[in-house]
Amino acid sequence: MAWNQPGGNGGRDPWGNRGGQQGPPDLDEVLKKLQARLGRIFGGRPGGGGGGGFSLPGGGLVGVLVILVVLVGAWALAGFYIVDPAEEAVVLRFGKYRTTAGQGLHWAPYFVDSVEKINVLQLRNQEIGFRSSGGSQSDVAHESLMLTEDENIIDIKFSIQYRVNDARNYLFNVLDPDLTLRQATESAVREVVGRSGMDFVITAGRDRVAAETETLIQEILDRYQAGLNVTSVNMQDAQPPAQVQDAFFDAVKAREDQERIINQANAYKADIVPKARGEANAMFERAEAYRQRVIAQAEGDTDRFLKVLTQYRKSPKVTRDRLYLEAVEQVMANSSKVLVDLKGGNNVMFLPLDKLFSGQAAGKVVRPGSLGSDDIGTSPMNMDDAQRSTDPLRSRTR
Repeated sequence: MAWNQPGGNGGRDPWGNRGGQQGPPDLDEVLKKLQARLGRIFGGRPGGGGGGGFSLPGGGLVGVLVILVVLVGAWALAGFYIVDPAEEAVVLRFGKYRTTAGQGLHWAPYFVDSVEKINVLQLRNQEIGFRSSGGSQSDVAHESLMLTEDENIIDIKFSIQYRVNDARNYLFNVLDPDLTLRQATESAVREVVGRSGMDFVITAGRDRVAAETETLIQEILDRYQAGLNVTSVNMQDAQPPAQVQDAFFDAVKAREDQERIINQANAYKADIVPKARGEANAMFERAEAYRQRVIAQAEGDTDRFLKVLTQYRKSPKVTRDRLYLEAVEQVMANSSKVLVDLKGGNNVMFLPLDKLFSGQAAGKVVRPGSLGSDDIGTSPMNMDDAQRSTDPLRSRTR
């Protein structure tokens, strides 16, 4: 039954009004009831008179102590905090650094100390790009003229990975450590790229530029005591500005053609040079052999001459005859004619053996009687000279 229905709840509403009478609640009566309940809780009694207050006798101190104990317990419990294994907690007392707590359960006075937790194992990442004027923009790249040593403009983009290695320095030494890292990266990249050529940065020197940049960034952060440790620096992109990319690609193609032609020339060199060296060595060896042969022959002739000279001094006539006979033997050894000594006559007949042999080779039989006067010649010679001229021939046939 609803409270505003007749006959229900004695005809009273929640404010003590009779049924059928509508009106606001009596605030004075509500306050009096609240005071009475508080008096019973603290062991007092409701006060009389018009003040409507209550008094706290000696027994009411127990209630106050209970409340204080509850409040102190709640305050003590509120001071406990847990630090995860990947975190470090920086404890501040009235805003001043007090200590750094590691993982585990810790307690700090509430309202007195404050705790800042920093994840020191989290690997953070920043992508920092340096674009020339007019280049494509992104949320991680800003317009910046990056000049190389050879006075070229380059667009370059880095990815920086880092961790917090000192929570206290990270919170208090610099206003914005991440912004400091970005600015340190820009300074380091400008220095490294500024002392390198454009081709070196874009092609073969990417790893070296990234390593030098990482070292320089860490030196700057350590100098600022920013509490950050750079773990890796990766060059994600390096290219000339968009306005000159076509010309740059043409230059790259020309350089590749140059390298290709140089390689072809080196291959031809590798093929022809060994052959030329081999031929040169062969000519040198032949010349050396000829030199040694001539020297040996000259030394042999000299030694032979000296021996002949020694014999000539002992018996000149015999030596002269012997030399003459040896000379005639050498001359006649290359002749195709034969000298025939006719006994009882004063003439010496020559036989042309070359024509005899050529006739036999042609299938003809050439008889001595068939030879004409042109083929067989006679020459008046002294018999003594003829005898001496035939002696070497006889000696060869023995």
